[in-house]
Amino acid sequence: MSEDTSVPPSEATDVGEGEEDEDEQFALGSLDFTGLSPTGFEEFSFDLVSESGFTNVDWRKGTPLASSPADRGRDIVAHRGLVDVDGHAYDQTWFIDCKHYERGVPPEALQGTIAWANAERPDVVLFIASGYLTNGAKDWIADYERNSKPAYRIRVWEKPQLLRLVEKHLDVAFKHDVGTTSLRRVSEIVVAETALFDQLWWGRKPADADVDGMDWTEEVKAGMLAAKRRVEEQYGLEELEKNIESDWAWGYLSGRISAIRWVLGDEWHNLDS
Repeated sequence: MSEDTSVPPSEATDVGEGEEDEDEQFALGSLDFTGLSPTGFEEFSFDLVSESGFTNVDWRKGTPLASSPADRGRDIVAHRGLVDVDGHAYDQTWFIDCKHYERGVPPEALQGTIAWANAERPDVVLFIASGYLTNGAKDWIADYERNSKPAYRIRVWEKPQLLRLVEKHLDVAFKHDVGTTSLRRVSEIVVAETALFDQLWWGRKPADADVDGMDWTEEVKAGMLAAKRRVEEQYGLEELEKNIESDWAWGYLSGRISAIRWVLGDEWHNLDS
């Protein structure tokens, strides 16, 4: 053990189109957006749309405030290039409204976006919900399409559609700390890496009885001993000593922190402390 003195979508078919089985089993299990604010959910949606085959994605927040009074009925405007079977290429404009609700999204939350769509005529209106639309909202959309026959299509991405997209773009979930039932949040991984870093640092320090023999200044010695006491108080001396009781235990600790750092984007075998 070394010693140191440091202190520690390009296809034409729309996503989600066709029959949808909400009980379908996904590798991620489920999504948890509770850690995101409404603005944070808009930003997540912006990145997810950008990674899903759309171009010229414009987040129309229009203000540094938490709300978006200047978005004119849509949070995001995006374009999607499509190609017909005869090779004819064309572009669609999508108005996207993000709904981050603790409960189901009600019909009245959709009406402002529909009003602006009627005025500006996009090709598609997309509602992205962090959960689900209420049955009343779904009935309202169906009635509106049947009775008003709008010139645009109305699409909805709820949790099942978002889950399918996030599985293809996990980096977006990691960036925004979106929780899943089968993957750790990035914030949890960082906490674990910090704990392992502290234990690795402590294990590389000399025993207290050997400190006086070190060719260090008294200030460095005192600082290192004080840092050791803080780590011992946080993790417990008995637990820390388990990491250095054998070569196997030390190798296990080293392997754990190396693996976590790799998940966080570092190179393999990084055992810096």
